[in-house]
Amino acid sequence: MIERVLERFLFASRWLLAPFYVGLVFSLALLLLKAMQELFHFVTHALQATESDVILGVLTLIDLTLTGSLIVIVIFSGYENFVSKIDAADHKDWPDWMGKIDFTGLKLKLLSSIVAISAIQVLKAFMNLENVSDRNLTWLVVIHLVFVGSGVVLALTDRIAEGGSNHKAAKNTA
Repeated sequence: MIERVLERFLFASRWLLAPFYVGLVFSLALLLLKAMQELFHFVTHALQATESDVILGVLTLIDLTLTGSLIVIVIFSGYENFVSKIDAADHKDWPDWMGKIDFTGLKLKLLSSIVAISAIQVLKAFMNLENVSDRNLTWLVVIHLVFVGSGVVLALTDRIAEGGSNHKAAKNTA
């Protein structure tokens, strides 16, 4: 009886994560506000901008969009994986990927989004080379390579773990 009550309590504690996802929705709204501010600045200065300025402005908007997409992935996948399933039957425009990303897929999508965002930061620095110090550029490249390396290691680790469980399952059925 004590064990059952404890298990129900622990299982119900997953709802403590729900406010975190609500907080991420608010951060998505703040990111939208920042994107609109950047878009306004970009559009109002477009005629005076150089080609590099236009490319930097577009990269900034792409960066903000990728970050927003990353937040959406974390909100929905995290909520579905750790809190509760969302009833997709009521939503005719429900994205195919939602409800199908497990924790491993979430980690890989998260890290690949971070790598893409990092790559955009490096590209922005290269486009604005005269205003970026060698030291800052070096750190941007090093940090980007660390993210890339981490992604490769994470993917390999997950593949090895997946292969190991498939190998064990095949052994057990033999």
